[in-house]
Amino acid sequence: MQLAILDSISDPAKPGGENEDRIGWNASAAFVIDGATGLGDPIMSPPQSDAAWIAELARRHLEAELAPDRSLREVVRALCAEAAARFLPAAGPTVERYRHPNAGFQCLRLTGSGIEIAGLADCTLFLKDAAGAVTRHSGMRSGRSAEQSSARMALTRLGGFDAAGEGFRDAETLATLRASRARQNTEAGIWTLGIHPEAADHIRIETPAVALPATGLLCTDGFADIVDNYALCAAPDLIDRAVAEGLAALLAKIRRIEREVDPDGRIFARYKRSDDASAVLVELTP
Repeated sequence: MQLAILDSISDPAKPGGENEDRIGWNASAAFVIDGATGLGDPIMSPPQSDAAWIAELARRHLEAELAPDRSLREVVRALCAEAAARFLPAAGPTVERYRHPNAGFQCLRLTGSGIEIAGLADCTLFLKDAAGAVTRHSGMRSGRSAEQSSARMALTRLGGFDAAGEGFRDAETLATLRASRARQNTEAGIWTLGIHPEAADHIRIETPAVALPATGLLCTDGFADIVDNYALCAAPDLIDRAVAEGLAALLAKIRRIEREVDPDGRIFARYKRSDDASAVLVELTP
């Protein structure tokens, strides 16, 4: 089998702003990474955010280490151990758990046994096989409706986004999000890339039999909003549109919703006016 990159895009939420997403690939794998926006002061190398720091560290590590004969769990375990060895001495022993850097990821790769799909948290792979069937894969088994409902309540209470285009910096919302973030990488929360090597044991790994040729779209949640929040197209149509129109054209439709149609979040609930949005379009052939 062979893996080819057809198109890719990674766009910061604000023009000229810091992008906390990363995309990457090598000869046998492609992936997207979504660094979680920090809920406190950054620790690692300002002006770079801790979210961008962990995402970039992960990108470099995955590009270098994801070979067909390597265990994904062991690659991620080593990544998280390296992140911990760098972050914890800088942060100190009393750093709040909600400030731990973390990121979601989704990966599609070729191994000696076939196709492997794997991820943590809310990045997504849409995959269309030779028969035209489209499946969706993510490290997060639940949908995003709870997040959207929480964001809607916050925006209703606040009356819209603040001057920075955010709806989560008030004390009440921030406390709720920090409590949720502190549960990450424990049995009470979700598991992510970060400074906890045991997260490797919780990666959702699938090894489906896929009729080739197949086309896949890996994307962060900011790009998946085209389906999940803004309903600009349905999941079964997304890959066809990505191939026909290109990822830049689809991203432009997302940004138009966020910046022109609904800049206040009154129609489509979300915590930020725009999110970083990234996607990689791949083709698998025999």
